[in-house]
Amino acid sequence: MTPTPDETLTPDETHVSDERPTSVGQPAPGATPTLGERITGALVGAAVGDALGGPVEGRSPEEIVERHGGRVHGIVGPWHGDAWRTARPIAPYHKGDGHVTDDTLMTHALVRVYAAVRDHLDAYAIADHLVPDLMANPRWIPELEAEAIPLQRVFLAEKWLVARLHYGHADPREAGVGNIVNCGATMYMAPVGLVNAAHPAGAYAEALDIAGAHQSSYGREAAGVFAAAVAAACAPGASPDSVVAACLSLAKDGTRAAIETVCETASRHSDFESALLPLREAVAPYDTVGPDYRTPSLGARRPSRLHTIEELPVALGMVVVARGDYRHAVLGSVNYGRDCDSIATMAGAITGALGSGVPSYWAKTVAEASRLDLHAPAGTLTEVAREIFARDVHRRRAHEAAFAGIGG
Repeated sequence: MTPTPDETLTPDETHVSDERPTSVGQPAPGATPTLGERITGALVGAAVGDALGGPVEGRSPEEIVERHGGRVHGIVGPWHGDAWRTARPIAPYHKGDGHVTDDTLMTHALVRVYAAVRDHLDAYAIADHLVPDLMANPRWIPELEAEAIPLQRVFLAEKWLVARLHYGHADPREAGVGNIVNCGATMYMAPVGLVNAAHPAGAYAEALDIAGAHQSSYGREAAGVFAAAVAAACAPGASPDSVVAACLSLAKDGTRAAIETVCETASRHSDFESALLPLREAVAPYDTVGPDYRTPSLGARRPSRLHTIEELPVALGMVVVARGDYRHAVLGSVNYGRDCDSIATMAGAITGALGSGVPSYWAKTVAEASRLDLHAPAGTLTEVAREIFARDVHRRRAHEAAFAGIGG
């Protein structure tokens, strides 16, 4: 059911409350967020951002204002109302009313891969675990309002995983070559950053390996940088500036240039309303899709060292504008339009990992509407992350002993 206007958060509620019970993933006042709180904040925050952005995906900020009588400040219904079943280009997906999209479905699928492997992942883990999960395990798909295999919901760029790895038997490490270059691999990489909490370089390297099965060029690069951003956000004392600095220390080519330009622009704004147009103008030279999101340019989504996906730099920019505040960053991402469900997913994961609380009303509504337990994946990943860290310590000490033994 679509919330009535007085049930949604109003414009003056775009900052985190100090009252812990109203937020998810937020520590007690003055306390440093624990690993579990950061992982919960990131995964729940990503899912809620995804659900808020879904109903206005592909639209411009001006269209959003016209449709909703102002900016979106909470959970809203489908763009075409009750006609969502037949309205193009949305049909047959029920986007809105708190339903998560494929961003969250893929994120939770990757958590299940970690739960199965219980160690760092590589491209072969995607072929051996993620692809079968997409193909053979029916789950409730909120946008379809039915149980189905995830493959029936994911976009063409994700269907590529099945075509190349299951049917084409491509080498998983290079299966992403030839795919659409978009944010498909980036949108679900938050778990990689969380498993490598406070170790951005490790997250970057692991995500690049994983994403090789899915994407190439700047699509793969963005996946690595987003994982690094989430990992950096988990470090004690992390801030938007330290997250951006970690990204810039690792990012390459057009991805790095776009992040630097967008975040420098974002630093001059303190509210998302004034930042919407400047952020789009800052990322436009690096974006291949072009001004009309629904009608991509002929050069769209092709490999290039000069370009970037739009979503990650804008998400980081919104985190900077919001000074790390979850509500502000996610609402800015949603009202930016274009691929705003993925932008809000990324901004939500980063700010959630920073310890900014996710409004509990949003989380409860999204969980109920999507028929998902948003906390269970976080509990699972927290347990797995601790196991992997223990393995890393053991491996590192074994290497230290071996190196010392040869006179290192």
